[in-house]
Amino acid sequence: MSILWLLMALVLLSFVLLPLLRRRRGVIERVSPGHPDAADPARYGFVGQEELDVRMPGPDQDLLAALELVQRTQDYRAAAQLLAGTEAEGEVRWQRVQAFAGAAALELQQRPGGVHETPGGQWLRVWRAEQPKDAGGAAVHAEFLVQQAWRTSTPGAEDFRIIMEEAREACGQAALPAPGDPVPYIVELSVARGLAFAQPEFEKLWLSVLDRAPHHMGAHLAALHYWCEKWHGSRAQAYAFAEAAAARAPEGSLLAALPLFAVFEHLPEVNLVASFYESEVVTKAMHGALHAVHTARPDDPMLAHVRHLLLFFLVRAERWAEAMDQLIHVDGHVGALPWTLSDDPAEAFALYRALAVGGYEANGGSPASLPG
Repeated sequence: MSILWLLMALVLLSFVLLPLLRRRRGVIERVSPGHPDAADPARYGFVGQEELDVRMPGPDQDLLAALELVQRTQDYRAAAQLLAGTEAEGEVRWQRVQAFAGAAALELQQRPGGVHETPGGQWLRVWRAEQPKDAGGAAVHAEFLVQQAWRTSTPGAEDFRIIMEEAREACGQAALPAPGDPVPYIVELSVARGLAFAQPEFEKLWLSVLDRAPHHMGAHLAALHYWCEKWHGSRAQAYAFAEAAAARAPEGSLLAALPLFAVFEHLPEVNLVASFYESEVVTKAMHGALHAVHTARPDDPMLAHVRHLLLFFLVRAERWAEAMDQLIHVDGHVGALPWTLSDDPAEAFALYRALAVGGYEANGGSPASLPG
């Protein structure tokens, strides 16, 4: 009987692996990286795996410069100045708050401190101590606490609850100096998910976000997590939330791509049906995201997030040319879903990139035929 189960497992595994192998004229071939016919992403000008930036989904040179200066000097003032000059209601401020908080959390993880060692992220503590009424510092501190809870504990644990309660208080403090700033309320959406707010309480918080930034993509993504089946909602509630947001989104808004994120959050653990990614639900969500990408401003700070997720789905659906179109816009940065869910985001991205290039070339594509 054990042999029978082993044979069945091997057959099922083949259904998972076969679509990942290179196709040529309808025949699936195994092509090793050193084979003369192996697709080479470098021929398209794509950067090497070791050069992929895992910190952000796309470039933000001002943020990178400020981060480098803060971490090199342990002086928070470059971060404070950058956030002070960043529009409060926009997506960029939220992304920069996340980045500074993440940098401080990572520093603390790497250098927890001791008798003769200063803990990492000390610049954030100094920032809060010297400028307690600075809205940027308060928001970064609140997000830092949220990230610490998720990094160091698990929902339901006592230490997780304690840190999240502290983060909730920090969100309230961050909202005081900047009443119109949606960021403290967006941070609190993660607190609400972690502390399992009742739905009426969560909806009240969500209205506070909408009052300040009704079309904020980052806020909608944070709220979507709450409504997902694995947290405090259901597949139907998550889909309804995403589709309602997409329906009321103004032209050019990336909210039209929100249903694709809802689909991603509810992907089956194991999918043995290749046609799943050609199903009506997935296809409709992909088309909505593609429309959003084509109509969005080229400088929309959330555009890279959507392109990265589209790349994942387009490769799974074997829509190689469209996948390559996303690649040429996002290659170089991999700090976005779905890659950040992997222990090695660069490796995960590089695998899908190689599959896209291989599929594109197997169907007659080449660097010369790729749109500029």
